[in-house]
Amino acid sequence: MIHYRAYAKVNIFLKITGIRGDYHTLSSRFMQVNSLFDTLWFEKKSTPEFEIRGDFDCPVHSNTIYKAYKYLQSTTHSEKLSLFFKNHAVCVNKKIPSFAGLGGGSSDAATFLKMCNEELELGLSTIELADIGANVGADVPFFVYGYASANVRGIGEMVEPFDEPLIDFEVITPNIRISTPAVYRYYREHLYAPISTEEATRLESTSSREILDSISPLEANDLYRSALGCYSELEEKEGWFFSGSGSSFFRIKE
Repeated sequence: MIHYRAYAKVNIFLKITGIRGDYHTLSSRFMQVNSLFDTLWFEKKSTPEFEIRGDFDCPVHSNTIYKAYKYLQSTTHSEKLSLFFKNHAVCVNKKIPSFAGLGGGSSDAATFLKMCNEELELGLSTIELADIGANVGADVPFFVYGYASANVRGIGEMVEPFDEPLIDFEVITPNIRISTPAVYRYYREHLYAPISTEEATRLESTSSREILDSISPLEANDLYRSALGCYSELEEKEGWFFSGSGSSFFRIKE
């Protein structure tokens, strides 16, 4: 069976641009982390229930892979898909930490969607897969497209590739499980200050290396102060940037 890699990402910058309904809209640069990935494959099994094998600390029905399966099934109504998962389990060798701002769950879901499309010949376009993925989570479309670097806007549904060389990162993840909704809620209640369209456009046209060389970690990510406010055990790390809503930090590997 073919093995697929589900890569982690970091947010070079993450700036809030406004609010749409219950969600915050953002402008962000996502970059793939080539040295950190989960590995997914399918394996034969004998019980009919949907099964995910791997080191997960959530029930199957809460897993992003299961959610991706349900949305894929409701979109395609594919009997081939249903039959396949009566006889096959999804296996995951989990290396990306959870609750860490690295997009591990979203990357797994996106990779699962692409695996199903390829191996079961479902015939869906990348755009169709990204639309399905957007129902699972805001970061899933980025991983479906598979860009090494991209500007991501709105609530994650607008993904535009950014042409630049990949950066080699060091990543560290403190042992703190961070709730993304809690960090956004704190930001909205205490720190809400969306950036202008002009400022977002400027950042989106600047290379990642230039951004990391020219602004401070607290300036780069609007959720950093919020996470520090929410979690007293989280500490600033000099020279390290904060990814997503955390708790991971990254810097350019020298």
